[in-house]
Amino acid sequence: MKKYQHKYSIEKMSKVLKVSRSGYYEWLDRKPSKRAIENKALKTKIISIYKDSKGRYGSPKITKELEDEGIKVSRPRVARMMRLEGIKSI
Repeated sequence: MKKYQHKYSIEKMSKVLKVSRSGYYEWLDRKPSKRAIENKALKTKIISIYKDSKGRYGSPKITKELEDEGIKVSRPRVARMMRLEGIKSI
């Protein structure tokens, strides 16, 4: 098991959050979900397209570029990911 540094004791956090200590440690060591892996790859592609467009492309054009590359994704998802990354078209 890995060592983790915490500001508060695990016992106190477990009681406050109403989770077991073993469940907390299991969650820490969990592998990323399929969606998390997809989001990471998609974020990289979005940033690449955004930079290639010199910041001009917004979510509709970035979505179109992704579709042209064979990546099926909705415009709202692209917009949400752009917002989370703090990028906007100019």
